Amino acid sequence: MGQYQTAGVNARLRLFALLEEQGVPASEADDLVAALEAGAVAGAQSEVVELDGMAPASRGEAFADGWDDGVTAVSEALVGIADRDWSRRGGRSAGAAELAVHLADVRQRERTDLVQLERFVRESVLPRTHPHTTARRRALEALGEAGGLCTARTRNSDGDIIVCTLEAGHYDPDDKPPFKDGKPGGWHKADASIWNDLGAACIPHAAL
Repeated sequence: MGQYQTAGVNARLRLFALLEEQGVPASEADDLVAALEAGAVAGAQSEVVELDGMAPASRGEAFADGWDDGVTAVSEALVGIADRDWSRRGGRSAGAAELAVHLADVRQRERTDLVQLERFVRESVLPRTHPHTTARRRALEALGEAGGLCTARTRNSDGDIIVCTLEAGHYDPDDKPPFKDGKPGGWHKADASIWNDLGAACIPHAAL
């Protein structure tokens, strides 16, 4: 039964989250969830009631009496549970409170994960990248520290979009790089690619 309880709690929280995203007021969401839960218990109670008088005849009269008493007790307990769930209507139920706690916990874990990720990128990834490379630019973007880099971009021979890895404001169309050794000069550069702003596939830094 544990797996059903866990699945039910998760489904309940998800339902509240979806209703909240759609702008459904908390009280109305509580009414809907309470009605669903009460209805589910009522369905189970109906099945239990049908077991009345269904004791195996071979077990004797005493067993049959105990069987019917058990059916009555379980049926009455289920009615009480349905009444309790239905009484949650008209006000913020425990489900909404559970959702608030759940969302706060998720956000805290997300913040913790982001802090750990930033530390990993800063301490393990960034030091292994070379200056003026796409890998370094991506690491700086992940850290939110790529604001000072050029934003010019183009497409390489494979059709992939590449972005300049030099500092913003570096571009000088008259400072042409030597073609063979790939030094950037005043043109844009990303790893082995070098380009100016005049190509059809290029988006100049000045246009962004």
